[in-house]
Amino acid sequence: MSGLPRGQSPTPLRRFGLPRFAGVRPEVPARPVLSVSGVVRRPIQIDLAELLALPGRREQVGDLHCVTTWSATGLRWGGVPFRAVHEALAARVRPHPRCGWVTFTGLDGYRSCLALADALAEDVLLADTLDGVPLTGDQGAPARLVAPAHYGYKSVRHVCAVEYRLNYDPGSAGPLGHRRGRVKREERSVLLPGWIWRRVWRGLLPRVRRRYDGNVSDRGSAGV
Repeated sequence: MSGLPRGQSPTPLRRFGLPRFAGVRPEVPARPVLSVSGVVRRPIQIDLAELLALPGRREQVGDLHCVTTWSATGLRWGGVPFRAVHEALAARVRPHPRCGWVTFTGLDGYRSCLALADALAEDVLLADTLDGVPLTGDQGAPARLVAPAHYGYKSVRHVCAVEYRLNYDPGSAGPLGHRRGRVKREERSVLLPGWIWRRVWRGLLPRVRRRYDGNVSDRGSAGV
């Protein structure tokens, strides 16, 4: 379809991901905190509300592209640029000067790693609203990472921890993921070229959806 990245098809927004996380619905804490660790001088825990109140808060419209070849378009996220979050955190924890990667972990245990330079891009948000209302649990409450230039497996839901790293962390996707995961370069995985994975995922997607839906708890799903 015109306007979509190579190999993607439009699909309504829905929760989706690795099947083993499908049934995990973490309870949102009354007072969410973010744990910050890794190659830092002073690991800390900080109230998430403090970070979401940083200057520069904004709304932005963008798309979410799943590596399995579907895309949800025109999503209006609200939150704080991760660049501002990083600056606030770095002043306190003092990351190693050669830190080049950052791993985000969700309350459900899912984790994914971004190059620090990618995480500091202008369009990367720590988001807590969608279409002007707070995120639901299925959408990633209390806050999620939004990285529009990267495949959806980089956008961690229920963010509760940030780990600064010297080296890349394969995260929950393991070898199925890519170090950078950039949509424009079709970096779907390190195992095979993107165009091959595009064909593989088109064939596997119905089966993976059935497996994912089969693992979903009776609470249902809404959002991605």
